[in-house]
Amino acid sequence: LLFSHRSYIDGAVVPVAMQENRLPPVHVFAGINLSFGLMGPLLRRSGVIFIRRNVGGSPLYKYVLREYVGYIVEKRFNLSWSIEGTRSRTGKMLPPKLGLLAYVADAYLDGRSEDILLQPVSISFDQLHETAEYAAYARGGEKTPEGIGWLYNFIRAQGERNYGKIYVRFPEAVSMRQYLGPQQGPLSHDQDDKRLALQKMSFEVAWRILQATPVTATGLVCALLLTTRGAALTLDQLRHTLQDSLDYLERKHTPMSTSALRLRTPAGVRAAVDALSNGHPITRVDGGREPVWHIAPQNEHAAAFYRNSVIHAFLETSIVELALAHARHLPDDGGDRMAAFWAQAMRLRDLLKFDFYFADSAAFRDNIAEEMAWHDHCEAHVAAGGDEIDAMLFAKRPLMADAMLRVFFEAYEIVADVLRDAPADIGQQELMDLALGVGRQYVAQTRVRSSESVSTLLFATARQVAADQDLIAPADLCTAELAERRSAFRRELRDILRDFDYVERIAREQFVAREFTARQRRRDSRTA
Repeated sequence: LLFSHRSYIDGAVVPVAMQENRLPPVHVFAGINLSFGLMGPLLRRSGVIFIRRNVGGSPLYKYVLREYVGYIVEKRFNLSWSIEGTRSRTGKMLPPKLGLLAYVADAYLDGRSEDILLQPVSISFDQLHETAEYAAYARGGEKTPEGIGWLYNFIRAQGERNYGKIYVRFPEAVSMRQYLGPQQGPLSHDQDDKRLALQKMSFEVAWRILQATPVTATGLVCALLLTTRGAALTLDQLRHTLQDSLDYLERKHTPMSTSALRLRTPAGVRAAVDALSNGHPITRVDGGREPVWHIAPQNEHAAAFYRNSVIHAFLETSIVELALAHARHLPDDGGDRMAAFWAQAMRLRDLLKFDFYFADSAAFRDNIAEEMAWHDHCEAHVAAGGDEIDAMLFAKRPLMADAMLRVFFEAYEIVADVLRDAPADIGQQELMDLALGVGRQYVAQTRVRSSESVSTLLFATARQVAADQDLIAPADLCTAELAERRSAFRRELRDILRDFDYVERIAREQFVAREFTARQRRRDSRTA
């Protein structure tokens, strides 16, 4: 069983779920960092297998671990662990690494089992107390080491307030035989093909986890309030703005939690914001004509964790909006706007590939075409440009690009700005430190929209993007060509941020129109 990893609670959820459903117990792999004090002996007796987090420097340890995993597979014991590499502390899943999965695959290819089923497990939460720690880490703080004091604080925090529900989903299992072929087959002797097949298999497991993860009320409410730049909204404003997102999720048959479904009603919205109030991470303001809710600047990183957990449901529709904005800004003599739309959609997919999961290129194009189907004769309207694209976007429900993706491109742009005059081979830590400093300056100058863009977690993937664009090179290759590539990349990101501004302006026009309609209805109901 391979589960998503957002909290230390995850490792306890799977054994409990198995027990409550009267299924055989599982052996859970866990990091050796959790084997401290009485925790080590206690967890070992409950089926936990502790392993080193980094085994690259010890061939003997790797061999023993490989044989041990093979023995467990041969004896048909159930194994469970969180997919390595997917925990990002930002609320969204990162691309998986192979790790233990490679050892299980070796056991299969060696003939120790006729097939092995990889069961994806999606684990998500209404709320987590660890978001405060994640927020501090994003701002440049140090990770709290595990120990007795850490364990005491962790357990005590669980009882401080009601954190809502835990959602466990089991999508369809992945067959190792299907992806790796027969035992003792060609992949047993071709390491390159084997690694490629393993990567495809691990991505399929992670993709199924993502598709099964329900959208929660917490994520939707935080996503909305993060777009207001600190402005508070009333209960009515929250409810009528959320309806477009709920309509979209229902059209796409996206899984939703019960709390998200209840956002259709004022009582459901009120329950969602009340559960998040008192700075967890929403602030409620009372004493006026009616209560209002907003997210204070110091809570933006914590709110972003919840927002990020629902981005996968709106990723492709957000890319459609940005690609339309790009086509809108094409000069009249700039060529085929529809071709520009498709080129930009694929470019955005390429830039975001280190932060998000995407379907393969062909399926992605099909999904984008499906997203465009909401507007009749869309190609003719895109080709016309100007007011036609304005009208298309104003008619689109919902507009999500600004809410979901702006902070990632702002983080990319900060890193690109730092790279302008940085050494060719700038190290990761130096780049992080410079980006944090520049980012804080830009927040103070309001050159970026919110402090959540200033995050070591976002800067880490931004550096991967920069390296993928050949913007980091050996010291002896610091040339004018490299400087021009860096400048061109920064200009490209600024153009994309201009597209965000355009989509945001239309989203605000939609909000004003909804407000006008809602007030008109209230006025009519009072006079009826």
